[in-house]
Amino acid sequence: MIRKALLTAVFMMALSSVARADTFTVIGTSTGSLATATVNCSFNAATNTYTFTVTNTSPFDARITGIGFDLHSGDFTTNNSSGLNGFSGSNVAGFTFRDTALGNVPQFNDAVLDVGFTTGNNGSFTNGSPNDGLDNDPNNNTLTFTVSGSAFSGMSEEEICQAIFIRFQRVGANGRDSDVGRPGAPVPEPMTMLLFGTGLAGVAARVRSRRNRGRA
Repeated sequence: MIRKALLTAVFMMALSSVARADTFTVIGTSTGSLATATVNCSFNAATNTYTFTVTNTSPFDARITGIGFDLHSGDFTTNNSSGLNGFSGSNVAGFTFRDTALGNVPQFNDAVLDVGFTTGNNGSFTNGSPNDGLDNDPNNNTLTFTVSGSAFSGMSEEEICQAIFIRFQRVGANGRDSDVGRPGAPVPEPMTMLLFGTGLAGVAARVRSRRNRGRA
């Protein structure tokens, strides 16, 4: 019975992981003001389509003005330029899709962005337009983006998610600073934790029941 319960818990955990999307927290690294965002991402390997939703969760009026990906063929560290291209995407609410090198990344000098979304007219990740970026107003702080391309072939969802860089502007009390953040560890989804907890609870109940019968 215990073994069956364990198998059930593992199965439920695996089933939940198939349907879920990965969620990551992004925190600006340089100003100390902690501009923050969450990125919820999913990847359809059959169509090589990557969809991600960015939410500005900053506790002050920081604007997200640039989103880029440093993708590497077989190497997802920030020490090589992959030169990947051939992606397609759509402009979203002030952000322009760009399938081109977006320039260097402040605070991450080894990173080279292959594809992304920028604000402003010059196409640079560094020089965005803070008046057009994604603010932290709870009624207007979330946008969803989609990128497709055969260059995604062979990459996992987590690898692509971890390749994202987010640029913040209008950071800090005076609104003059800028910052860049990368994803931290993935955030467990409530349903995943609920299913896992339910399975473990079932195991514990069966263990107690078996012990009680042994004492009787």
